[in-house]
Amino acid sequence: MAKIQVFGHKSPDTDTIASAMAAADLLAQQGLDTEAVAQGKPNQETQYALDHFGLQTLPIIDKATTEEVVLVDHNEAAQSVDNLAEVTVYGIYDHHKFNFQNATPLYITAKPWGSVSTILYYEYLKAGLTIPAKIAGMLVSGLISDTLLLKSPTTTDVDRAALPELAKMAGIDDVDAYGLAMLKAGTDLSSKSDEDLLEGDAKSFTMGDHDFRIGQVNTVDIDEVLKRQADLEKAMKASGYENFLLVITDILNSNSKALYLGDTATAIEKAFGKKLDDNVIDLPGVVSRKKQVVPPLQKQF
Repeated sequence: MAKIQVFGHKSPDTDTIASAMAAADLLAQQGLDTEAVAQGKPNQETQYALDHFGLQTLPIIDKATTEEVVLVDHNEAAQSVDNLAEVTVYGIYDHHKFNFQNATPLYITAKPWGSVSTILYYEYLKAGLTIPAKIAGMLVSGLISDTLLLKSPTTTDVDRAALPELAKMAGIDDVDAYGLAMLKAGTDLSSKSDEDLLEGDAKSFTMGDHDFRIGQVNTVDIDEVLKRQADLEKAMKASGYENFLLVITDILNSNSKALYLGDTATAIEKAFGKKLDDNVIDLPGVVSRKKQVVPPLQKQF
């Protein structure tokens, strides 16, 4: 068994899986005994990338089984393994706000960039190490996923510079075609249960005195998802969360609508400057949970 497990947040997305793989490889090339693992099954988008590059899914855990761990794409305990308080965090690679407390010194690499995949690309360069082609392919995929093919407002110039270089390393001739195919693979929702839609890419947050569960699902037809509204609301109620916000994002037109259930409807409307209509709020131009959904909610609460 490896001495250090490397993993991302619960309900892993493509950037989480890619950055776990890359961080484990990066640290292994620097002499550490690492293993990349995941806190859940890959979604359809991630599976498309894994299949494209001939990679196996990561072992799934809910508790760390090593004394030391490395966190990627998250730093909040609510998004991490159940026994995080019982292990030593060796390091963190992240691009989110920080809400982390630790009793021992550790390595932290945090940048306000569009993806952790981007961060790890530059960490390889800084260390003078070679990125294996398949790992480069996953980093391409994570970068595309988190920036929606560089269309998200979270995208930075360093993301734009990194993407074509990683694509060359991965042997991707047409990165736009690959990216669109991967993103579309994640929008086939017909076989997904209501719980899958809610929890496929969901994170928990504390906003003032309120607990929020914020999920996001990508689609090419928002109205098609909202046809399932009644069943989605039943699943939200059954989930046990005080406040549940499901952001439904049109990846082609860069707009969203959100389905909300909870006891703070007025505050939700004030946060986004829009009215809820039958529990649905229109969010034009919104595609990023991190930059366009969470900050206004935090400010409101």
